[in-house]
Amino acid sequence: MENFIVSARKYRPATFETVVGQQHITGTLKNAIKNNQLAQAFLFCGPRGVGKTTCARILAKTINCTNPTAEMEACGQCDNCLSFQNGHSFNVHELDAASNNSVDDIRSLIEQVRIPPQAGRYKIYIIDEVHMLSQSAFNAFLKTLEEPPSYAIFILATTEKHKILPTILSRCQIFDFNRIQVEDISRHLATIAQRENIAFETDGLHIIAQKADGGLRDALSMFDQIASYANKNITYKAVIDNLNILDYDYFFKLTSYLTAAEVSQTLLLFDEILNNGFDGNNFINGLATHFRNLLVGKDAATIKLLEVSENIKQKYLDQCRQTELSFLLTALNLANNCDLNYKNSKNQRLQVELALIKMCHIRSVVQLAQQPLSPSNTATDADQDKKKTDVIIEKAESPKIKAESENLPPKTETPVLPPVEEKPKTSPPSSATSISINIPKKNVGTLIPSLNDLERLANGEEDNGPKKATGEAREPFTYDQLLEVWNKYIQILKSADKINLFTILNNFAPKLISPVLIEISVESKTQEQFVVQESVELMNFLRNQLQNFAVDITFKQVERKIENRLYGNREKYDYLVNKNPKLDELRKRFNLDINP
Repeated sequence: MENFIVSARKYRPATFETVVGQQHITGTLKNAIKNNQLAQAFLFCGPRGVGKTTCARILAKTINCTNPTAEMEACGQCDNCLSFQNGHSFNVHELDAASNNSVDDIRSLIEQVRIPPQAGRYKIYIIDEVHMLSQSAFNAFLKTLEEPPSYAIFILATTEKHKILPTILSRCQIFDFNRIQVEDISRHLATIAQRENIAFETDGLHIIAQKADGGLRDALSMFDQIASYANKNITYKAVIDNLNILDYDYFFKLTSYLTAAEVSQTLLLFDEILNNGFDGNNFINGLATHFRNLLVGKDAATIKLLEVSENIKQKYLDQCRQTELSFLLTALNLANNCDLNYKNSKNQRLQVELALIKMCHIRSVVQLAQQPLSPSNTATDADQDKKKTDVIIEKAESPKIKAESENLPPKTETPVLPPVEEKPKTSPPSSATSISINIPKKNVGTLIPSLNDLERLANGEEDNGPKKATGEAREPFTYDQLLEVWNKYIQILKSADKINLFTILNNFAPKLISPVLIEISVESKTQEQFVVQESVELMNFLRNQLQNFAVDITFKQVERKIENRLYGNREKYDYLVNKNPKLDELRKRFNLDINP
């Protein structure tokens, strides 16, 4: 019985041509060999399993080959190539810096560099995981790396380039290896499967390639594992079962439930997924990836970004035609927020279920936000707004109000606004009766809700600006009522430990400049900016409590008068003498002293 060799070793590339997905590296190295422009030091860096050490070995074998091909590949038949393939070459030395990272190891390496090659032109030193060398070892290596003998070539490999000293980087030619594309890995796996007489489904190989995350070695390890699990028949079902991956069909089915607003079916499907042993965080990330794939499938220019097999790609193209762009954008945002809050949530399942319920109502929210008002209602609203604005301006310009702007208005007087007719309320469609939305009046007919608006409405939140009620009530109020509401608000601030804002608003009483304009006194620009940041809550509180949604605030900077305080005995004595000069005569008559 023959010993089994894992595919990652058995099918390790032996020439530049067989390296997968790194053509920009192999092409540069072949041209350097052809033009005899080899550097004395190379640094190969990139993720794991992308071919760094493999390319280093191929380069070492090729530059010592005595009979290279026209494409600058090693012949594989000369003595140097045969000795390298058998592991007996004296010209190629490999050092694992993870276990040989001390100064003594580097000194031993430097001693070997002094000995010229006995066969071949070059001595090649491959140092893997070079970032593991200690600081002292790096410093000991600097001189030799910068000025090695003409026959010595160093090839350094690392996955963490940022840990290498800049003095080392400046002495090397740096080659950055890319993550291998899904299509390249899938084709390579299909080639190996054909050589090994393993039956396979293309969809299954694509899943392996995606799970490998750009590393061919990881993909080959999973390939061997699934080939054993499925008895040399790699199917899509076998791959998702063995690698614990959610089936694409779950996401396609879930998206159809979400767009149809079938909340109960959505929650039951999520429960089935959890019962199958999948984590909620992995599920929400997979759902976000599914929405992303639907989004890129909407444009012919971005279809190439779908890294899936042809069968799955066709399913994506079919579903993306039935899904609106507004739904995908909002659902993506909701899934992203759920992912961010998942780990900090105490009830993680509820976090995901809440996001799914919000996604179910996206379409009804969009339809409601895009519903135009009738022309008659729009004209009536505009006329009423103009009338109310004219009344406010007329009142503000009256002599009585001008006099009140200079002094505080008498507490007995009440600025009264003329009664305003209530606007007729427009009832929302029956499909969205559970959601309350305030639609802006401007350009309602052409309104397209933004992503933030949709998310806010899906979250059941109000606008960030000052709130307005239906009909925009404008009840008149007195200065006494304003002071009562004002004192109530600053007491709320005090109980909420908002001491800074409490102190600023408690220093001065507000002034009623006009029937709807309130002046707040501050001592500096800094205080004004601080109050402005919190003005939304203040405005909402005043408007709701006073039942007048035309209330606005302004600021006035004033200087606060600070009373002189008497701290020392001398200051107190001078103060008393100033009031009664005979006190000083009494002190002198009895020869009294003032304690310091």
